[in-house]
Amino acid sequence: MSPPRWLPSLLLTAALPLLAHAEGPEYGPELQGFDYPYTVKHFAFQSQGKSLQMGYMDVAAHGKANGRSVVLMHGKNFCGATWDSSIKALSEAGYRVIAPDQIGFCTSSKPDNYQYSFQQLATNTQQLLKALGIQKASVLGHSTGGMLATRYALQYPEQVEQLALVNPIGLEDWKALGVPYRTVDQWYERELKLSADGIRTYERNTYYGGRWKPEFDRWVDMLAGLNKGPGHKQVAWNSALIYDMIFTQPVYYEFKDLQMPTLLLIGTSDTTAIGSDIASPEVKATLGHYDVLGKQVAKLIPHATLVEFPGMGHAPQMEEPTQFHQALLAWLNKTNPVR
Repeated sequence: MSPPRWLPSLLLTAALPLLAHAEGPEYGPELQGFDYPYTVKHFAFQSQGKSLQMGYMDVAAHGKANGRSVVLMHGKNFCGATWDSSIKALSEAGYRVIAPDQIGFCTSSKPDNYQYSFQQLATNTQQLLKALGIQKASVLGHSTGGMLATRYALQYPEQVEQLALVNPIGLEDWKALGVPYRTVDQWYERELKLSADGIRTYERNTYYGGRWKPEFDRWVDMLAGLNKGPGHKQVAWNSALIYDMIFTQPVYYEFKDLQMPTLLLIGTSDTTAIGSDIASPEVKATLGHYDVLGKQVAKLIPHATLVEFPGMGHAPQMEEPTQFHQALLAWLNKTNPVR
């Protein structure tokens, strides 16, 4: 006796919740529904004729307070939340820690139109710090946040006591090296197609040299869930605008102008390079060699210290937190600024 015709559709309907769960969570356009490690506050301000808000974490020193503040600047495929272990380590060492989500990212506004520039994001961050009563701070930037931290230090040198860059992108000028230009529309179409599997594959191959740790999946779900949630198109559009900013606004030529103590923390297995996926094989072969780039840029920055993590990838603070924070805190304390 053959099964009823309605049985397959009934079984499929019953499986839908399981399929949805298997595909991962969805989050709101400002990452609503995703748990941050510390309380998220919101800074409201006006910019380019728009009412915007920046999500941020402001974590007091949990150890003996040393009176110093550290500002953390996240990367393109990261959020303030991905600094969780760094916030804990710095707070326990006596620092007040501020971890904002930049406009266009994570818990912050995704405007319909915005003239993205590193100068604008630096200005936004400086307004936040001013509102929090922070006049000077050490600034730590990761990935794209390394480009922003560099721009911030160039724009507000008197407010930056120390600058630390973790596998910053922008240690080379991809455009000048021959990477083709993608239009904002092309970036947008690409971003609309993001998936958890695609993100995981890219990060495993580019960030971590083919390696993966289960704890990284939370951050993949964070990014994928934001991109496929109800703000899908708004998130993708802002992401496209941000990629255009990254590609067209190099900081490479101004590393020589940084005057504060600067620390480069480099996982040498990283191969991140914007646009390398559409570069010719000849050009691609020359890009993203962090084992070389760290050494080269350390020579360009007047007061630079280079710490390499052999075999580690794009996010050593997430890959080996204990080793990373030991190196970071030793340098922060050694170069303790005179007040």
